Amino acid sequence: MKKLINATETVLTESLDGFVSAHSDLLTLGEEHKFVRRVQPKAGKVALISGGGSGHEPLHGGFVGHGMLDAACPGQVFTSPTPDQMLAAAEAVDGGAGTLFIVKNYEGDVMNFEMAAEMATGEIMTVLTNDDVAVETSTFSTGRRGVAGTLFVEKVVGAAAEEGRDLAALKALGDRANAATRSMGVALTSCTVPAAGTPTFDLGESEMELGVGIHGEPGRRRVALASANEIAEEMVTAILSDFGDQAHGGDAFVLLNGFGGTPLMELYLMFNAAEQLLARRGVTISRSLVGNYVTSLEMAGCSLTVALLDDELRRLWDAPVHTPALRWGV
Repeated sequence: MKKLINATETVLTESLDGFVSAHSDLLTLGEEHKFVRRVQPKAGKVALISGGGSGHEPLHGGFVGHGMLDAACPGQVFTSPTPDQMLAAAEAVDGGAGTLFIVKNYEGDVMNFEMAAEMATGEIMTVLTNDDVAVETSTFSTGRRGVAGTLFVEKVVGAAAEEGRDLAALKALGDRANAATRSMGVALTSCTVPAAGTPTFDLGESEMELGVGIHGEPGRRRVALASANEIAEEMVTAILSDFGDQAHGGDAFVLLNGFGGTPLMELYLMFNAAEQLLARRGVTISRSLVGNYVTSLEMAGCSLTVALLDDELRRLWDAPVHTPALRWGV
């Protein structure tokens, strides 16, 4: 295992120290490295908090700031944060209008955020993201997994929170944004969790995993390596089949997300293939992102996220945002 680390037990804390120092104009670090939060929480605003295992950077800490999250709780690599982290974050960014948890559908995340909500004194609601169409259940989740579509939910809900919407309205919006979003990924290699020191799974030189999860969980099937066009066809077909008639004739936000080990040249090539396939099936891409936004350490591969847009979701996506990983209009 070759990694730029000092010791496996200090990877997370040293990384968080560097992350917050590099973005000190936007972020501050919570006591005992329990969370990162906005430098200046906004009074009277619903607080948005997310989190999950580390190793998916820039998710979630990279989306803390104006127009997105107020705080993010990082667990150890691929491990859920603990309820005390969420409680500490909620107290630190409480603006007096309640708190919305945005939680990816993994058993550990769901259980720990639920425990934190039960122990909190303020009003808390939760949006559960489950955009992965690859499998209905997996090793870590009951029901569909929450993956890269979580970024879209955090962005549109964050914009609405910045406008001053109340907690119930933000919960409803988050559920609606999640329902409009579908994702699917493909892995060309495994990744190596520092504490494990060995690859999470084995893939042959001529194999790929279709529908892989962001922690390296198995997908739909393991198949022979195919061309970019064939891989895009698999992902687009799975996503549009799940949407049914909803997608035809509309426009969409598309995220072509890298898992950490695939160069941008290949990600843009994949975006081109997906765009052509979507256009043939009546879907126009009006908003897009290409790059590493929801990674799996150094895994090679990518995921495709399609979110169907209406006027409100489009406007909220376009609204100003200023975070370490997303920045426009500010």
